This record gives sequence, C-alpha cells and structure tokens, in this order.
Amino acid sequence: MHGARKAVLARLAVFLLLVMAAMKWFLNSSDREHISEPDMFWGKRKGNVMLPEEERKVQDSKLEPQETEKQEQKPDQQKQDLEKPKLHPVKDFSSTQMRIIHLDLKGAPPKVSYLEQIFPLLFKLGANGLLIEYEDMFPYTGELEILKSENAYSVEDIEKIQHLAELNQLEIIPLVQVFGHLEFALKHEKYHALREVTKFPNSLNPHMPDSLSLVKGLISQVIDRHPKASWIHVGADEVFNLGEGQESKNWLNNNNGDKGKMFLNHMKEVGGFIMNKYPGVSLLMWDDMMRQISVEKLEESGITRFASPMIWDYSSKLNIEGIDKYISNYAKAGFKTVWFASSFKGASGPAQIWTPIGQHMNNHLSWLKVINAMEKHTSIRFQGITLTGWQRYDHFSALCELFPVAIPAMAVCLQSLVHGGFNDEARKQTLNILGCKSINLNKSLCEGGGAFVGYEIYQMVHHIKENLKMQIDQILQDRHIKGSFSRYHRKYRFANPRNMEMFGDQILKLHDDWEKVIQDLYISMGKIYFPDTVEEWMEENVYFYMDQLRELVKDYKQIIQLNGRPKTS
Repeated sequence: MHGARKAVLARLAVFLLLVMAAMKWFLNSSDREHISEPDMFWGKRKGNVMLPEEERKVQDSKLEPQETEKQEQKPDQQKQDLEKPKLHPVKDFSSTQMRIIHLDLKGAPPKVSYLEQIFPLLFKLGANGLLIEYEDMFPYTGELEILKSENAYSVEDIEKIQHLAELNQLEIIPLVQVFGHLEFALKHEKYHALREVTKFPNSLNPHMPDSLSLVKGLISQVIDRHPKASWIHVGADEVFNLGEGQESKNWLNNNNGDKGKMFLNHMKEVGGFIMNKYPGVSLLMWDDMMRQISVEKLEESGITRFASPMIWDYSSKLNIEGIDKYISNYAKAGFKTVWFASSFKGASGPAQIWTPIGQHMNNHLSWLKVINAMEKHTSIRFQGITLTGWQRYDHFSALCELFPVAIPAMAVCLQSLVHGGFNDEARKQTLNILGCKSINLNKSLCEGGGAFVGYEIYQMVHHIKENLKMQIDQILQDRHIKGSFSRYHRKYRFANPRNMEMFGDQILKLHDDWEKVIQDLYISMGKIYFPDTVEEWMEENVYFYMDQLRELVKDYKQIIQLNGRPKTS
C-alpha cells in the first residue's frame, strides 16, 4: 500500500517538473522574439539598460560589419560618404539677443588654462557667446596640417574649450575665413597658386578649382570638431585686390565687370556646401563686401536663404543713417536676421599697448541707438552683437593690446549693452565684478586695485606705458651724461671717472628696477601666453627702450674701470 503511494507521488512530481520546464521554455521563447539579434548574442540586461561592458560589445558588433563594408568601398564612394549631411542640434534663438565676445587667436592666443579663468568672468559680465577665430591655432590634420602653428591647440584642447564654454552658458561660433584674410594659408608655398594676386597672400582666387577644395577642407575640419555649433562665421571681409588676378580679369571681361557678382558666386558655393553638408548650421559673414551690391543682385544670388550679414563699425560715433540704410537694403534683399559688430579692443590702432575705454564705450552707446531703432525694420530681426577684440589687423601685423589689458574696457562695453548704457547700475556692476574702486574714463584706467584674472599684467603694462620710455629718455638727456658720457665718449671708450660718478648710481638703480619689472612681467605673461607671444610683445614694447639702457650700463661699467685713459683710436 505504502509502496504504491510512493510510486504515484513520484510520477506526479516528474509530471509537475515537466510542466514547469515547458512553461519556462515558452516564456523564454516569447522574450527572445522581442530582443534584437545583437542583444540575443550578448545576452544579459539589467531591466531595460544594457550593462556598460555589454553595451560596448554590442556597439562593436554593430560597427564591425560597417568597417568591413567601408574597406571594400571605392575611393569615390568614400568621398561621397565624407560629404553626407551631418546633422547639428537645432536650437531656438528667436527670443535671445546674443552678446558675443570675439577671441582673435591669430595673435597672442592664450593658453586654455587662462580661458578656463576668463569664461566665468565673461558670463558674469553678460556675454552669452564666443566668436572664436582660430586661424592657425586650430589642430588641422592631413593635407591642412601645414597650416597649424607650433603652439596650436590640440584636439583635446578644442574639446575642453567647448566644455568650459558650455559650463558658462557661452555659445561657441567658430570663424573660418573663406575668401579674404587667408594669409595664414596662402603664405605657404603649397597654396601660392591659389592667391588672387601672386605677390599678395591676402585673398583667394575664386576661379581656381583647388580654392574651393581648400575652403571646404577648412570648414569641414572646424565644424566637425564643433558638433553642437548653431552658427559658423565665414568671414568674407576685406577681400583685397579681388578682380586683379588674370583669371578674375578674364571673368570680368565676360561678365560686364561685375565684381559683386563674382564675390557672391564664391560665397554661394561656400554657403551651398555648408547648407548641404551641415543642415542646421547657419552662416554669418561680415557685410562690408556686400554694402555696394544692389538689393536685386543680393536677392538673385540666393545668399539670403542661408546667411546673415554682420554689420561692423568700430568708430566712437556711428553714421547711424548709413547703417540704417544697410539694414533696409538687407531686409529688402530677403535676409531674415542681421547682426552687428562693435569693438572692445584692437580698433584704435594696429600696434596699441593700452585700450582707450571711452572710445570703445562710445562705440557701444552708438550701437545701442541702432539696436533700439530696430523695431521699425519689421521684416528683419536683430539677432545679436559681437564685441570684437582684434589682436592683429592681419596675420602679418603687429600685436594689438593684450587681452588682460582690455578687460576693463570689455566690462564697460558689455555692461553698457546689458543695462542700456553706462549708467549707475552698469558702473556699479562693473566695479563689483572687476574689483576696482573706480573707472577713470579720461585716463582709461581701472583704479584702486583689481580682482580680475591678469590684473598683475594690467598693472605692469600700465607702468611700462607710463614710465619706461619717459624715464630712459630722461636719463639719456641728463646733462651730466650728455656732457661727459656722450655717444662719442662711449664709442672711443674714454671718460673722466669723477664725472661718471655723478650719474652712475642713478643709471644702475634705474636699470635694476626695470630689469625686475621686466622679469616679473615675463613670468606673469608666461602663465597666460606661449613663449613666442611673450617674446614678440617684449620686443615690440620693451626691448627697444631697455636695450638703450642696458648698453648705457654696460659701457659705464667697462669705461669707469679704465680710470681715465686716453681715447682709443
């Protein structure tokens, strides 16, 4: 009896196990129907999230067949792939007026560590974007590698700059020149044949097939490194000597001498390339080359579909009527948005050492009048203003004011835009952010200290500006030196030691004091700038005067030891 019961129970247990196994198999089969092939291959998930290591393996499995396929493609197919559209995120700036700070890196490019300190300051002052003119500081590769300078930023630097900008809510707009001001490329022998005029490296010959290839390469490499960019600025200002090359002369002879059309044709090619390859990226361009082109020709060119003009004027008192005419013409031609460009530095002379705050402030107060009158232009919208900070007038020109020197001017200009003028609130905020006690507009000076990054450079440059030349000129004109230690005395190595002792201590102390200032400035600049920038700035602004003082001290030390010997023959 008990044996029979055990047998029944055993059979029942086996039956239940078979049922459970069948159910488990059925459920697993159902799950597999909803898992993609790679997921089935790599297996486990946690909920709906693939484990990191498993996700990497899945991505590898997806990429491997594509890599094999790409290797089998012909060169023409690879070229087509390179020109496939690359989508950028589309952002809505319709209700945002941009205040852009221009970083001109063709001169005195700062180290990324300084940008890391500067970006929070720009945000506090009211900027919400950066126009970065990389020129030869971009890490070009391949055929274009020859263009980058020895101190060019690395790919990692470019990524870090974008990350720092994003942290400080600054929209980056890269600037790539595509027509004029291409000295950094056309100076190389490799690209001499693309010059409009053979002896000038300024402008591109728009009729050479390789010209457009060069431009496409520049644009592609820069935009590809800025995957979140909403705009690209393509320069196109001051295309000097356009129409003077032989190919251009031939073209003009066949096209009624229409230089404006020749300019627009090239820009249309550039714009079409960007629009097709980078949908979602809008073009900005300086407007000066379009000012004399008729509304009808601008409209016919189709350039208004993908570009926005940036009207620039850096004078302290704008011709507002003239600018209003430009705006009206651009609106009639069909442009939907317009930008303006002011200046916070680099517009008062090609080799300035100090920034005139009042001049730049007045420039912005004039632009505010233009901005406030934009309501009457109903078919074109003001999108933003770029505060340019030119560091050179072109690739071969001398340095303009250093960035730290221009920070007070930049602060005044930005706060004027934020508050509708340099009123009490703008002044209060400027002083608070910079850590100054007062802004002396007449002296262009931030007085009573400063807490902004680079302030120590600001102080030393001001000291050099005010005193270096003056004090050395004074010592060289000293009556004792002129009377008993003139150039003639020094040339023939003779002088009376008694007379020399009347000025010896004075020149030695002056020399030692200035050597200490120069050494301190050299160290401070080295924290922000690369060695070639430090050398250039010192050569242009310091050594011309210091060399005179150093030679004077050197001759003094040598001749006084001769104890009044006869002059040499």
